Order: sequence, then C-alpha cells, then structure tokens
Amino acid sequence: MKRTNLITFAALAGVAAALAARAAEALPSWNDGLAKNSVLQFVAKVTQADSPDWVPPGERIAVFDNDGTLWAEQPMYFQAFFVFDRVKALAPQHPEWQTQEPFASLLKGDLKAAMAGGEHAAGQLLMATHAGMTSEEFEKSVRDWIATARHPKTGRPFTEMVYQPMLELLAYLRANGFKTFIVTGGGIEFVRPWSERVYGIPPEQVIGSSIKTKFELRDGKPVLVRLPEVNFIDDGPGKPVGIQMHLGRRPLAAFGNSDGDLAMLQWTAGGRSPRFCLYVHHTDAEREWAYDRASSIGRLDEGLAEAQAKGWTVVDMKSDWKRVFAFETK
Repeated sequence: MKRTNLITFAALAGVAAALAARAAEALPSWNDGLAKNSVLQFVAKVTQADSPDWVPPGERIAVFDNDGTLWAEQPMYFQAFFVFDRVKALAPQHPEWQTQEPFASLLKGDLKAAMAGGEHAAGQLLMATHAGMTSEEFEKSVRDWIATARHPKTGRPFTEMVYQPMLELLAYLRANGFKTFIVTGGGIEFVRPWSERVYGIPPEQVIGSSIKTKFELRDGKPVLVRLPEVNFIDDGPGKPVGIQMHLGRRPLAAFGNSDGDLAMLQWTAGGRSPRFCLYVHHTDAEREWAYDRASSIGRLDEGLAEAQAKGWTVVDMKSDWKRVFAFETK
C-alpha cells in the first residue's frame, strides 16, 4: 500500500474513532446502529467547518413533536388527563355538570360515555378547563397539576415519562450549535410552563395549538384572558404553518412519531441544503407500548411508508435504545 493511501486510511480511521468516542459520550442510551450513526453523521456534516455541507449556527433549527416523540402518549395524550382532572376539580363550582353531558359521565368515571359525543364533547371539556381565566391563572393550574399528577400505569410523574435517549439527543444537538423547538399538536400554554425544566427548551421555543386570547384591564391591572374559541390547531398540515408563523425559517432537522408529524417532516425535507428527518417507531411492548398503523393514538401509517420511501431515519425503540426511561433499572 502506498504511503499516501496509508495516511488517508489512518486519517479516516482516526475520524471514525473520534466519532465513535463522541457518540458514546453524547448518546449513551442509544445502541450502536444505523439510527444512531445517521444522527452523528448528519450533525458532523453540517457542523464541521471544513465540510462542504457546513451550515451556519443561526440556521441550525431542529423541531420536535412532543407526544410520543419526547414523552409517552399512552394510554391517551397526557393533556387529556389534565382536562379530566380539571373537570373533577372544578365540578363543585358547576353543579349543573352533574346532569350535563359530557361532564356527568366523566364525573361518574365513564370515559367512554363522556367521549361518545366525539369532537364536540372533547371541545366542551377543553374549553371548560382551558378558557375563562387569565393566562397566569391557567399557567398556575398546569404547574400545580404537573407537580402532583401521576401516570396511571407506572405511577410516575408525567414529566418522568420522557424518553432518555431523546433528552440526550436534545443536549447533543444544542452542544453542536442547534436551537431546539417543540412543535406539538397539544396546547402551547400547556407545555410552556414545564418545557424548560424538563427538556431545556424555553417557553418561547414552544409552538403548539392555542385558543384565542384578549387583553383586558382588570382593576387597573393588565391581564390576558383566555377565550372559549380555538385560535390555531398545530397538527398535521398546521405544523409547517405554525413553524413558519413562529420561526420564519425552514428547519434543518425534524423529529416525530406519527402521521400528524408527516407534513412537518415533508416541509423540513424539502429544503435545499442537507436535511434530516427521523421517526420514533414504538416497537417495545415490554418497556413502553408497541403500536403504529392501527393505533387511535399516535397512528404511524403514511409517515412510516414515506420514511421508508424517502430514506428517512426510523428509530426502532426496541432495538435502537438501550433504555427508554431514566427510571429503568438495568
């Protein structure tokens, strides 16, 4: 072998070793494999100064869905638990709920009957628990609930039901000059009170669904009052719209887990410079839940097909993650 070839080979081996060491340190809860390597290779490609695909730090935008991508979403979306608990807490102030649906069935513990009214019933419950108060009052209700509520299966606080590998990924991206955003179909004001403590993502970097809000002076004090009317739904095709409204910049990387995230990943992938799209595939029935195409929560059907067709990264939770939650014992 010629000397120049030996030097080149040695250099490549050195780079590979450096990447391996960096990966072990940065993503310790990820198993070595295609998914982990695709993350590392993309980050290296867009952050190394001598790379032809180098991207300035100001353009390194990474967007993450929340439910099912950063924290669990089974047996139902966690914000739904908040809604149901708020109905019970507010019931003494609303004696009419004892006979008025969907509240009456919910207070009796019959969730199926309460939700028989579909989207209309869900909307009634949402507005009854999310509107008619100031933004500060709503934030306090979220903070109080998130501090005490527990997941029905694990008994853990909902904020402990976050995926440890994704926390590591968020930290790894930020360490490499990325700005990380949450783009959720859930309520923007539901996520903001705790996103910085749990994810390291400040409230101004959360995009989500919202209800209309108006400014008022109450006893000379300025307040924002939450109205019983939907303002914006940040799900499906709404996600890239929300990104454009809040950021005005197409993301460099996007992470999701369901068909509701497909438009966001498509929008991200449509950029001119190198882009990265990743789906979290729930395949671990033992440590979490296994579901995809037939699920009513976090359905992944069209998105999985497109990921396979476009060569996007798909994380197989069972095989790609050493652990799912931080509280797992080895």
